This record gives sequence, structure tokens and C-alpha cells, in this order.
Amino acid sequence: MSSFVLRRAMSTIKMPSLDFKPLVYQGPTYEDVLNVRKRNLTPSLVTFYKQPVLIHQGYMQWLFDQNNKRYLDLFGGIVTVSVGHCHPRVNEAAKRQMDKLWHTTSIYLYPSVHEYVSKLAEKMPGDLKVVYFVNSGSEANDLAMLMARLYTGANDIISLRNAYHGMSPWTMQLTAHSTWKYNVATGGVHQAKNPDPYRGEWGGKRCRDSPVQTTRSCECAEGQCLASEKYVEELEEVLRYSVPKGKVAGFFAESIQGVGGTVQFPKGYLKKAFELIRNYGGICISDEVQTGFGRTGEHYWGFQMHGVTPDIVTMAKGIGNGYPMAAVITTPKIAAVLSQAIHFNTFGGNPVASAIGSAVLDAIDEDNCQANSHNVGTYFLKKLEGLRNEFPNLIGDVRGKGLMIGMELVSDRNSRTPLGAQEFVNIWETCKDMGVLLGKGGFFGNVFRIKPPMCITKEDVDFATDVIRTAIKQNKDRNTP
Repeated sequence: MSSFVLRRAMSTIKMPSLDFKPLVYQGPTYEDVLNVRKRNLTPSLVTFYKQPVLIHQGYMQWLFDQNNKRYLDLFGGIVTVSVGHCHPRVNEAAKRQMDKLWHTTSIYLYPSVHEYVSKLAEKMPGDLKVVYFVNSGSEANDLAMLMARLYTGANDIISLRNAYHGMSPWTMQLTAHSTWKYNVATGGVHQAKNPDPYRGEWGGKRCRDSPVQTTRSCECAEGQCLASEKYVEELEEVLRYSVPKGKVAGFFAESIQGVGGTVQFPKGYLKKAFELIRNYGGICISDEVQTGFGRTGEHYWGFQMHGVTPDIVTMAKGIGNGYPMAAVITTPKIAAVLSQAIHFNTFGGNPVASAIGSAVLDAIDEDNCQANSHNVGTYFLKKLEGLRNEFPNLIGDVRGKGLMIGMELVSDRNSRTPLGAQEFVNIWETCKDMGVLLGKGGFFGNVFRIKPPMCITKEDVDFATDVIRTAIKQNKDRNTP
């Protein structure tokens, strides 16, 4: 978008006011940052946008670049900033702990981890009370794979196509996007057909637990989901033919797929899938790395909206509001298998991480983040549904729960042909130029991933919707002969 057209568009859209002044940027120049990145950082680290944003400060749902231009962060550091950038309560907890004790590891006793683990365990249902702290979602899922195999005595694990569970050598096997896979030897993990009501073989407008349903036709009667039954039958096909002697170690599932483009399963699928896996002797692992801590709105944990209780839960990202920490939570019986050998994590649950994690739990409760996710998220979904009705030949689907939202762009709604990369990027770039940062995902890279800090307001949603609408119109004008 030209600078003149951008200024004209921005003059008609009001960015929400903010009573906060960022510091004056005093770091290296933009050009120096680009040069250092090219010279010293691994080339595998990709950047968003033709001209990457140089962020130097954040405050709640807002980010500021080196020129102190303000951006509404609708991606939350890739679904990681849960209660807000530099949340005062979390910052203060980190500072207090840093002044007392940074690190000792778990070979000694220290109060912060015991205070925190008690508080975190209280958030879990049933017998999910034993916690193992690690440092990332990949590490958490890696450990969950080990525990499942040790506990069941089986090796094979099932995940879903289109899933993302990490990029360690083991978790890369769980991840089912070819674009995230290296050509190295793997084994023991099988993928079942993804139960996607929008793009999958079965499903339609009555199948999803979302304020916004797909426009795809559906044969399901009210209160019944035929699609979930068909996908479970396909899962049993995998178990029947791909698993040695019908013995499986475990089944991994995100409550809503994140990297895959905010894909929701048909109603009842996960409950039936868990029952099936347990009938085959396996355990069920819920990946709550992106959907946990109130983000889906109606429940604290994403798996609760499916009416299930997993055997293992993995969590990361929002657990620390941006601080690198993660956890695996399971039952005492399953946790006991790690006692077969010495197992140790140097940094997991260190004093600073524990103080931060505890403050995040308090902030979620005190700021009513879960309720805000439900109220503002539902409002956001309905606003995006309005855009889908306004641009029926471009927006194919709007989906999600709470502030776990996806909007899929297509070139043809009937065939669901993904929008071309250049057109998608044009819209995405224009949103950034107008002050809104969106994620992107899905196998075809045509889904806007909207997972902001859980403190955003309806005024922010109105602003973001206006920006997205303007960006779409600008792209349409650009492509009109």
C-alpha cells in the first residue's frame, strides 16, 4: 500500500487510546540489526513481513517499534503472551525473586517451586496432580512420549495429520506438517486422518463447538455428529493395521489445532477417540501448549470443552507469559515410571520461573482473563463472521473458541481453494502497516491466526476488524483491472 493511501485509510480508522508512553529507543540501527541477524543468527529463523518489525517494548496488548509506532498484537508472541506484555504483577514477581535467588536446581529445597506447584495442581481435574517442570512445549511433549512408552510397555504413538507438537527429534514425529519435517529417520508414530469439519472428508455446519459454524452443508441431525463417528472409525483403522498386535502407547491431540490453522474437531470426536485408545491399552495426552490457561473462554483447559480427562497434560507458552517454561502433569501412577532411572532437568521449575508462573496464575484470576477470553473472543468471532458475509468470495471460514481464533482465506468458497500466497501476504502486510499484527498458519499458509494477549478489549476488536476490512478492500482494488 502506498504511503498516501495508507495515511488516508488510517485517517478513517481510530486506534484505541492508550495512557502509556514507551521509552525512546536507544539500540542499534534497523540496518545493523538486519546485518547482525544475517551474519550471526541461524538462517532457519524466519521473520514475518517484507520489512520485519523491530520491536523494542511491549505493554499489555500493545507493541512498539524503534520509532515508537504502536501495534495491536493479535498473535501474542505466537500464543505465548497470556496476561499481557510486561504485566505489572508478573514483572514485580520476577524482580522480587531475582533479588533473592535465581537458581539452585531441584536437588535442594526452595519455597517458590513448592508454592507454585501446589497452586498449579489445584487447577487440574481428577488425579492429575503430579508435575514435572521443563522449559518448552517441545520438551514437554518429548517427555510425555517417554512416559507413555514406559508406562504402557508399548512403543507406537498416534497423532493427527495437521497437528503440531514440537520440533525436537521425537516430537517432530508427532508433528504432521511436511513443511516442518527434516529428512531424517523416524519411527513409531502414526498419523490418523484429521477430523476437520471445514477441510476434512466429513463435517459441516452442525459439527463444531464454535460461535461461528462453517457454511459447508451437513447431514447431521441436531445434537448428533455423524462426522465424529466416521473419523473415529478411521482412527480405529490406523490402530487395527499400523500398530503391532493392537497395542498402542498413547494418543496425542491438541484441543484446538494451533499451527494447523485453528482447526476444531467435530463435537464428540475427542471423547470417542480417548475411549478407543484406552480400549487398545494406550493413554491419552492433551497438548494444552496453546489452548490452556483460560484462552478458550468457557473452560480453563481446552480439553474440558471436549468432556474428557487426559492421562497426561502438556503445557507451555502462556504458562509463563513469555518466560521460557513448560510442564507435564500426570497421575501419580504414571509419574512413577520415571523412577526407573535418574531423570533430571537443570532449569525446569527454577526459582524465577516458579515465581513468574505463580504470578501468571494470579493475574489470570484477578484480571478475569478467562471470562474476557469468552466475552471478547465471542464478540471477535461474530465480527469476523460479519466480514465473512461481507466478502463471501474471499473468507472461507471463521472458527475458534474464546481468543483462539482462525480466519481462512480462499479464492473460491465452494471448492475451498486456498488463497494464493501473494494475495494473502498483501492483506497481511497491509494490516501490519496499519498497526495490527496477525499470525498466519494452516498447511497452505492461508489462515490468519488470532491469539492475542487475553487482556484485549472490544474496542481493540473493532479497530482490528476495521483494519482487516480495509486491507481486504485494498487488495481487491489492487487486483481489479
